[in-house]
Amino acid sequence: MNDRSSADKLTLSIAAVERDTGLSKDTLRVWERRYGFPSPARDSQGERAYPLEQVEKLRLIKRLLDAGHRPGRIVPMPASELNELTASTVDQPQRSAGNPVVAADLERALDLLRSHDPAGLRRELGRMLVRHGISRFVIDVVAPLNTAVGDAWLRGQVEVYEEHLYTETVQSLLRQAIASVPEPLGGGAPAVLLTTFPGEPHGLGLLMCETLMAMDGCRCVALGTQTPLWDVVLAARSYRADIVALSFSGCMSPNQVVDGLSELREKLPAATELWVGGSAPVLFRRRVDGVLPIEALEHIGIELRRWRDARG
Repeated sequence: MNDRSSADKLTLSIAAVERDTGLSKDTLRVWERRYGFPSPARDSQGERAYPLEQVEKLRLIKRLLDAGHRPGRIVPMPASELNELTASTVDQPQRSAGNPVVAADLERALDLLRSHDPAGLRRELGRMLVRHGISRFVIDVVAPLNTAVGDAWLRGQVEVYEEHLYTETVQSLLRQAIASVPEPLGGGAPAVLLTTFPGEPHGLGLLMCETLMAMDGCRCVALGTQTPLWDVVLAARSYRADIVALSFSGCMSPNQVVDGLSELREKLPAATELWVGGSAPVLFRRRVDGVLPIEALEHIGIELRRWRDARG
């Protein structure tokens, strides 16, 4: 039996597909009911088993979702049409940093990522961190580099495992940077609780926000990703959070985001502000009363000054 025939018979569990594609288990189940795709088989224990062909199509769909396409349009499409749509989607000029010096740095980092030199990538990013300082590193290097890596992934120039390596490298550097920040005098204000909703596994954007807030003298309490809504409420009370900050990458459905934010806003104390940010378009298209959308990392400092000024 040749390798291709063997691969055709391989299947992945729903947990493996979630890890491999970045699509949540809930999303996969909803699409199965709503669109008839994916259509997994069942293994000997009755659990979903996804053929590799369907996983490849799910990867294409995830790339197109990240580029702004809607699931209702693309999930029912056959793979051939998805490939054509991907080609037309990426047939645009690749985004680059406006500063030519920073752009050269970003291209160097991308080259190291693609050449499978993790030690070199870490050294290069560490050098940029020292040169720019922590806050400017987050805004001027990490943010545009996230975009560049995302573009490269969409174009098929970066594999999933390479994107994971990049994310882990940046997260490690930012955690070290946060640990180097002295404790704020007087305990720090405001107190900020940071997390994501269940179904939102991406934590890099959240860590970038935490870094900027820590540099601005906030007392940050980071819960990591995918905290159940009621636990967010309990944690906000336990840690006396002045602000609850949530990050959304766009992998959750718009209705899930809006409904979850509405419920959380209702359950949080009125004095606790609720801030949201990230790449999910719904945050800025469908505003929720009592929820502050942060459209750019640079706005975090502005809003912190507004919060402090309001309290004298």
